[in-house]
Amino acid sequence: MREFVGVAEEIAREAGGLLREFYHRGVAAEYKGDVDIVTVADRTSEALIVERLHTAFPQHGVYGEEGARSGLANEFRWYIDPLDGTTNFAHGFPVFCVVLGCERRAPGLAADEDGEMVCGVIYDPLRDEMFSAVRGEGATLNGKPIHVSKAAKLQESLIATGFPSQKRHESPNVHFYQEFTLRSHGVRRAGSAAIDLAYVACGRLEGFWEFKLNPWDTSAGFLMVEEAGGKITHFDGGKFTLDSREVFATNGLIHAEMQALFEDMFAGRNLGPIPTPAEFAARRKAEA
Repeated sequence: MREFVGVAEEIAREAGGLLREFYHRGVAAEYKGDVDIVTVADRTSEALIVERLHTAFPQHGVYGEEGARSGLANEFRWYIDPLDGTTNFAHGFPVFCVVLGCERRAPGLAADEDGEMVCGVIYDPLRDEMFSAVRGEGATLNGKPIHVSKAAKLQESLIATGFPSQKRHESPNVHFYQEFTLRSHGVRRAGSAAIDLAYVACGRLEGFWEFKLNPWDTSAGFLMVEEAGGKITHFDGGKFTLDSREVFATNGLIHAEMQALFEDMFAGRNLGPIPTPAEFAARRKAEA
């Protein structure tokens, strides 16, 4: 699969260069839903990626966020997010990336069953950071091996999450955000699930969780976290699948502690109180 990832890196760099040009000159945005932004950059990037993949691997299928679908029953299938972090991009916030993940599917596998992720890349064009992973060969950042962090406790950990672009009122994640903020070194919200997963893989974050993601968001990061020595599951510790609507990734060392907090949250146990402004002021005064 080394050949595959080399081609994917070249394609991601080309698509990333295109996005960088769009970003610096600005693009018009439109909406797919209430607040789900699409830009011409998304579509142009996906068209480029699909064309390059079809040229390099004519027998491979593609599954893109912006609608590209072909060869889904083929042995190899590429999941494409041509611009992960579209809302950031549209607002000029400098966090977004290109994602390509390749899955190998056994003969006779149903369309909705997972194969095996064999390689993936996540490219951040503004920082020129290429995260890559190959099944059984580890993960790298710009060609150098990466590994998850060695923090062993949640209270020592920096973690991340994200919020859905649609129907946010139906998401319980704001409650999880509060509880994890109280118990960790901090929670970050970068607006790109793929970058969050890459940062878990390289040790910049100890953990990441999010609701309602899609296969193109997680395909490359899923493999990257595992190849860097981390762990990725459902919230209850069950096996992660590409069609999962929940993602929970860590360095492995804090996985059980975070999972226990998920269980408490879903059961309504041991939840931290929200301090009143007066209590907060008194706490600050005592710490001064």
